[in-house]
Amino acid sequence: MSIEQNKQVVAAFLEAMSRGDTDYILNAYTDDGMLWTMGNTLISGQYNKAQIKEFSDGIYDAFPEGLTFAVEGMVAEGDKVAVEATSNGKHVSGVTYANHYHFLFTVRDGHIAQMKEYMDTELATDILMGGQKRPA
Repeated sequence: MSIEQNKQVVAAFLEAMSRGDTDYILNAYTDDGMLWTMGNTLISGQYNKAQIKEFSDGIYDAFPEGLTFAVEGMVAEGDKVAVEATSNGKHVSGVTYANHYHFLFTVRDGHIAQMKEYMDTELATDILMGGQKRPA
């Protein structure tokens, strides 16, 4: 696929994230697709395709009014697409969650082979995990 096609795959994926369309999100991954959330939070780690659906459902359950993503910038080279983005949504706790991200996607044959997610992990811990941290 071309670089522009890879960017279109990623843009459509991010739009699905804003819609909370977990079926689209899951189907956008290759069979061996992987989500890697950086950091040492309770949600950090590597998730295979079988785990991505459960992970996604859990995140969207925490945002009954939705969690939207806005792309601030996107660049691509070869099979890699890098995205700067922000999110905004009202968490079930009543607190507004507005985070900043860098996503690095690897696209293969029109699907996401890997998504690496970098974000403000302190904010995620404070709001998404209610301040709970992994044991030292």
